[in-house]
Amino acid sequence: MCITENARVRPTIEVADILAAARKQLKTGPQEWKVTHRIIACRTAALGGHKLQCDTCKQEELSYNSCRDRHCPKCQYLAKINWISDRRQELLPVQYFHLVFTIPSELNPLFLRNKKICYDLLFKAMSDTLKQVAATRLKANIGFTAVLHTWGQTLVDHPHIHAIVPGGGLSFNDTKWISCKQGYFLPQKVLATVFRAKLIEAIQINYKKLIFIGAIEKYSSQKAFKSLLVEVASKDWIVYCKAPFGGPEQVIKYLGNYTHRIAISNNRIKSFDGENVSFEYRDRANEDKLKTMTLTVMEFARRFLLHVLPNRFVRIRHYGFLGKKNKAKKLKTCRKLLNARVVEAIKEETWQDLIKKLTGQDPNICKHCKKGLLLKVATLTPLGRLSKIRGVSHLLYKQFSLN
Repeated sequence: MCITENARVRPTIEVADILAAARKQLKTGPQEWKVTHRIIACRTAALGGHKLQCDTCKQEELSYNSCRDRHCPKCQYLAKINWISDRRQELLPVQYFHLVFTIPSELNPLFLRNKKICYDLLFKAMSDTLKQVAATRLKANIGFTAVLHTWGQTLVDHPHIHAIVPGGGLSFNDTKWISCKQGYFLPQKVLATVFRAKLIEAIQINYKKLIFIGAIEKYSSQKAFKSLLVEVASKDWIVYCKAPFGGPEQVIKYLGNYTHRIAISNNRIKSFDGENVSFEYRDRANEDKLKTMTLTVMEFARRFLLHVLPNRFVRIRHYGFLGKKNKAKKLKTCRKLLNARVVEAIKEETWQDLIKKLTGQDPNICKHCKKGLLLKVATLTPLGRLSKIRGVSHLLYKQFSLN
């Protein structure tokens, strides 16, 4: 995807600017290093692009390629719009609930050092909990979509999962739709208790696969590790269930706010003087009041890179009758039992379509004469190929440190 200089609306300050300022002093792992360079290079000459020329006034414009990295603040909007369009076809005429599964802060360092293993265990414990409690309380097989977030408003590590769940499910023999009570899905305390038990057991089983370095080295012995699990097991875990949505369209809008969200958007950054960064955040402990936090460049970059996911890690997952394996058949059964029609997908195939829809302006029209069409006349060769990054030996990377 390419974005022309005239078509895009660029914030004054971007995450890319801050990462560029911090790059030389960053100590990162291979994946964080790749993400940093992709974000910095996004929509610049480094990635190449095209030269466009108006067929009427001959005015020229440059259109640079996007990095398409899922951590990039500039590359998520079109992907989000198209993903949401696909989800429209899965909507059912029932209540929808938003559940949030969180873990005690004592486990955060363990998850940070063992992202792939622990995030997978978090997904499994969450999904098994929902399925089990629904089967017991509703006597139904449910379906749901879940997305992993790893950050809090101030960019500190805070792993949690958001789940969007239809209020009901299929009977065990697929012959009946079983609805939950109006405004009530499943008991939160039961969900929290089952979730706690499942995740602690899973972590304990995978003890030998975990890496204990840095801040969590003190838990490397079995005795110390067991004491950590006993400590978190004694706490009350929280599974939060928000009130049901007003209707299917609200579900789609709400879902879009979570699926392709990254740790911080460019719009939240308010100032950057080369040494310090100020950004807005909502204080959850103080009625969500909007406040401003200032961090050094290095601290901001460190916090941002805490949330880089392992390579190829799937952070949006579907379960139950929305799972990939049986979705087409199961959804057809759900619609039949609910007497529901299929919602037609509305797909924005190109960024030009999206910009035209959002702004009313066609980016293919020359901004100079406002009459001619912009045609591609040349290809711009990338100044530095990201493919080379993949071939660099890991020995060349600086030692990984998030402390």
